[in-house]
Amino acid sequence: MCLYCKKALKVSIARLAKASRELSPYRALRHISSKITRSMKTIFVTGFPGFIAGRLIELLAQDDNARFLLLVEPRFGARARAEIARLAQKTAGDRDRFHLLEGDITQPQLGLSTMEFERAREETTALFHLAAIYDLAVARDVAMRVNVEGTRNVNRFALKLPRLERYHYVSTCYVAGKRTGLIRETELEHSAGFRNFYEESKYLAELEVDRLKDCLPITIYRPAVVCGDSKTGETTKYDGIYYLINYILMQPDLLSLVNIGNKRVRLNVVPVDFVVRAMATLARDERAIGATVHLADPEPLTTYDLFETIAEAAAGHGSRLHVPPTLVRSTLQLPFSETITGLPRVGVPYFFIEQIYDTTRARELLEPHGVVCPSFPSYVHALIAYVRAHPQP
Repeated sequence: MCLYCKKALKVSIARLAKASRELSPYRALRHISSKITRSMKTIFVTGFPGFIAGRLIELLAQDDNARFLLLVEPRFGARARAEIARLAQKTAGDRDRFHLLEGDITQPQLGLSTMEFERAREETTALFHLAAIYDLAVARDVAMRVNVEGTRNVNRFALKLPRLERYHYVSTCYVAGKRTGLIRETELEHSAGFRNFYEESKYLAELEVDRLKDCLPITIYRPAVVCGDSKTGETTKYDGIYYLINYILMQPDLLSLVNIGNKRVRLNVVPVDFVVRAMATLARDERAIGATVHLADPEPLTTYDLFETIAEAAAGHGSRLHVPPTLVRSTLQLPFSETITGLPRVGVPYFFIEQIYDTTRARELLEPHGVVCPSFPSYVHALIAYVRAHPQP
């Protein structure tokens, strides 16, 4: 048993003993009443009102017995209130089911007041930790403070929850860093190094959560490169595969003629609706307790084929020429290439990573529920249509 768990167990026993001594008839009545109230599910979510968090809550809110405690940084308060209005309308639910808590995962007690922290501690039955800095160019001190120390604070909170049934942590496939070849869901620790502080901080954060699996009912999710909705194309950020989409859309007929992809390297892309549906599904499946799952495409396309697929959808034809990958990579690393192609140099390495993400456990858990990752060609038209309709996300 880890040190965190020993301390938590000791505190819980002490509290139980004290409660048994002090429970007056009036308090006993309140205790019975609270047990009835506690039949409700209370889901605590960090990272609200992020795109993934909002869509995940929309699915979870289909359960009429679910209430939500949503941790939001004060600067995102207006956005969060607007998102709650959308969620209430979308789910035809009571707006009071969604309670905003202004706080910060980098602060003690998650930046909450003592009263709010105690309420959250007593009521929470499920915890979803999505809050993180998702920026390939993030400075090390910021990445470590938010992604690592912030996760430690959420872990401390999780260990204090007497009613906790599940702790869901969102990581990334890129905790694999500079490893190559097949990356298994059961593998985490390595010494291959990282391309940036985002990868390193998410790796260190996942280590912190993984070490609590013996103490808490944890499921860890590692999404691949998340893109927009497979049906509507909706997204809030143009990164990842959008660098290539926006590059081709600058001059579709011309730029689609010269393929700058790589026939050996695969870029694993998954639509956001698959990611949130997978998480919402596994949240109800006890078989996922203790599991780490890759939310990735089991049959990802090479970057060469991704280029061809996007070119066909955007221009109606594929390429005529193929530029050698070594030349492409060296050219994209030049200072002026960012201005011309729109592809930030920090994103270039991700089109040349020779990694394959094993999805064995994810498929074992998801396929019985009918949850399958759609193929990129089946939704590329939706992505392109959305980008054309919304030049700025």
